[in-house]
Amino acid sequence: MTMTVSDQVLQRLHEWGVRRIYGYPGDGINGLMGALDRCSDRVEFIQARHEELAAFMATAHAKFTGEVGVCMATSGPGAIHLLNGLYDAKADHQPVVAIVGQQARAALGGDYQQEVDLLSLFKDVAHEYVHMATVPAQIRHLVDRAMRIARDQRTVTCVILPNDLQELKAEPDPPREHGTVHSGIGFTAKRVLPAQADLQAAADVLNAGQRVAILAGAGALHATDELIAVAETLGAGVAKALLGKMAVPDDLPYVTGSIGLLGTVPSWELMSGCDTLLMVGSSFPYSEFLPKEGQARGVQIDTDGRKLSLRYPMEVNLVGDSRLTLQALLPLLQPKADRAWRDKIEAGVRQWWQVLEQRAMNEAKPINPQRVFWELSPRLPDNAILTCDSGTSAAWYARDLKARRGMMGSLSGGLATMCPAVPYATAAKFAYPDRPVVALVGDGAMQMLGLNALVTIAHQWRRWSDPRLVVMVLHNGDLNMVTWEQRVGAGDPKFEDSQVLPAFPYAQYAQMLGLHGLRVDHPDAIAGAWEQALSADRPVLLEMVTDANVPPLPPHVTWKQARHYAKALLHGDPEALQTVMASMREAWDGLTAKRG
Repeated sequence: MTMTVSDQVLQRLHEWGVRRIYGYPGDGINGLMGALDRCSDRVEFIQARHEELAAFMATAHAKFTGEVGVCMATSGPGAIHLLNGLYDAKADHQPVVAIVGQQARAALGGDYQQEVDLLSLFKDVAHEYVHMATVPAQIRHLVDRAMRIARDQRTVTCVILPNDLQELKAEPDPPREHGTVHSGIGFTAKRVLPAQADLQAAADVLNAGQRVAILAGAGALHATDELIAVAETLGAGVAKALLGKMAVPDDLPYVTGSIGLLGTVPSWELMSGCDTLLMVGSSFPYSEFLPKEGQARGVQIDTDGRKLSLRYPMEVNLVGDSRLTLQALLPLLQPKADRAWRDKIEAGVRQWWQVLEQRAMNEAKPINPQRVFWELSPRLPDNAILTCDSGTSAAWYARDLKARRGMMGSLSGGLATMCPAVPYATAAKFAYPDRPVVALVGDGAMQMLGLNALVTIAHQWRRWSDPRLVVMVLHNGDLNMVTWEQRVGAGDPKFEDSQVLPAFPYAQYAQMLGLHGLRVDHPDAIAGAWEQALSADRPVLLEMVTDANVPPLPPHVTWKQARHYAKALLHGDPEALQTVMASMREAWDGLTAKRG
């Protein structure tokens, strides 16, 4: 059979190592669908329920495997649907290639049905590389460059294929003549290491510090041993940006946990009290949670020089891979003899875990969401993969879950979009069918996109060697994080028309799909439900009916935030009494722990 352009696209992707494509069909990619059918033994097509889900799944594939994720959509509306998931990949610096269809070449410019200017549409999200093929001789280098640039720049790229071109005879070897391009396959990651003089300058700053703080991000996920060794040598505490939660285990006594609005009190105190800051692989955006400018000397390590000294004016900026750079830096560091700073950090961490346990056990109606996460932590298998959505679920994930060695986990960090948790979890199961996966989702995100994604799980789970996939839904009937942002950020009472969600039977819906469904509305049943879900013979939807009035308190409440909160409650918040009582319990736990 004659090789078509579509056949060539898939063959080239396979040669680059692509084994799975997430997408949704349409007449703009009929040629590609036919080719996927012909090569299904080499490249697997996973039909998502929505193109946005396909893009999220490709992003998760990149996050959890380190490979390039690939998604596919038809022209016009299908291509448009990809955008949110692709922006998630771009914001979190993940290599993803989007293959999208287009109307026939002869129709372009004629205001044809479903004709969209895709080059302009994708120019922002795929600005490093987005091109439309017009002749078969382009295909080889378009695919090669899209894959290579996505991987090299850790970004999104896009190839647009008009539907008539997809059916033409392929030209796998362009003619050797002027005006043609002859590309090749292969990529070797560059070894990025700062010069020795720069390493010594960084070591001098770190050695001079008496109170060193380390902030680790997603760029340090592969440098766990090195971060631990540096922290031990310098007597430092380690805080983590949300995407860096798995960079160092939370069971180490000097790991202060997450930083920022969803962060911990020990991380706030670490940054407030340090005289030296080492930032590794992070572009954490909120400067108010970093040391005050001029308080601390700074060293930053990042592979992207554009990210250096962006959040805090660093004294030494090192362009380099975090693991290699820390390995080279370690021999230059001097062990700290005075451990007073470390002792203070560890005391604060011990106290903080006590506070979290007390808060998790506070009375709520019917269930305290913090307890849902607190009870999960000790029951997680060592090789579990965690995915989380944006909102209050991310707050409890950040604080209450203890990351351990061997685990992986992620969420939408830079974009902080709703809805990635379930497609992330599904992609994680395709990449690691032998590992248990847990998705932590709010009911708003579940209603927005998660219910559709559950259909894919019901369709595919029998292929996985370990069928355990738990989708935990925090069912509080409220778009909860926004409700609290309205109260604390704007001083407005809860606006029920915008915030209250319609009732939905999540567990029953899962059962209708042939999955297990558990609904929990009493705190004493939480632990047993987790154990049952994590030992089930198929995926489980775990519906936790939780109290929307438990506040996701920031680690440091400003006078402005307190004033706004009081204003909201005094101006007709429908749940004023409940939120006041819950907030008082949270504050009391913090005070009693300090006294203890």
